[in-house]
Amino acid sequence: MKIIFSDKCLEYNWPGHIEGPERVRKAFEFLRKKYEFLEPKPASVEDLLKVHSEEYVNLIKNARSGSYLDGDTPVPENIYEYARLSAGGAMLAAREKGFSLMRPPGHHAGRNGKALGAATLGFCYFNNIAIAVKSLDLPTFILDIDGHHGNGTQEIFLEDPKVKYVSLHRYPHYPGTGLRSQANCLNFPLSYPAGDSLYLKTLDEALSQVDVTSIEVVGISAGFDAHQGDLASLGLSSEGYREIGRKVVALGKPTFGVLEGGYIGENISRDLHELIEGLEGK
Repeated sequence: MKIIFSDKCLEYNWPGHIEGPERVRKAFEFLRKKYEFLEPKPASVEDLLKVHSEEYVNLIKNARSGSYLDGDTPVPENIYEYARLSAGGAMLAAREKGFSLMRPPGHHAGRNGKALGAATLGFCYFNNIAIAVKSLDLPTFILDIDGHHGNGTQEIFLEDPKVKYVSLHRYPHYPGTGLRSQANCLNFPLSYPAGDSLYLKTLDEALSQVDVTSIEVVGISAGFDAHQGDLASLGLSSEGYREIGRKVVALGKPTFGVLEGGYIGENISRDLHELIEGLEGK
């Protein structure tokens, strides 16, 4: 599996913020000799508008550097360009059936910003995986394994006949959504510490409820903050992520991945490597 990466995503930082460049830098350093890397191009405005409203895109474009969009989500200088590049990375991953190791993350961003009543954007600007799925325009199954519910992704694709969405996430926890399933969006809230065994059992249950016969591609919102000790921990181990990959590859569909959360760089490095090994049937 090819990895999509640009060192431009390491250029911005917000002092003291948990979503910093080191989490991705460490993963890149660990993975650079193991995989082929591809350089992304920024998503176009037209790509963004397939998912987000014009008003929201302009809000991000014109946000004042040094300010905050909300209590969680700062506005570093040139964040609009970095967010476009991250979305472009997801699009390239979707085309190449690779993995986008880009930041900022995206799955909390809804069509108009904050989604499903969440109080904040949760470090997200544009919904990368949604933009990637819209760019493919194929029947898609999105599996969200971030420790937080992908409220933005659910809001964007709710009742979309081309998309099936499954999220396994910690509850109660930010963003406070995803307690129940609705239409094509299936939610599986878990309490800490679920551990590998319960998590994988729940994933089996989730996958059994998805008819993939009409699906042409699988997209993984791959947050690693469900790892033991991370921000939305469910007690997962690196080996657990390999098993997740094996279960996804068993669906028999082309698959791509997009980085969401995960804030301990050493864990992201191992977890992503294990996930890819599982996706490659190892």
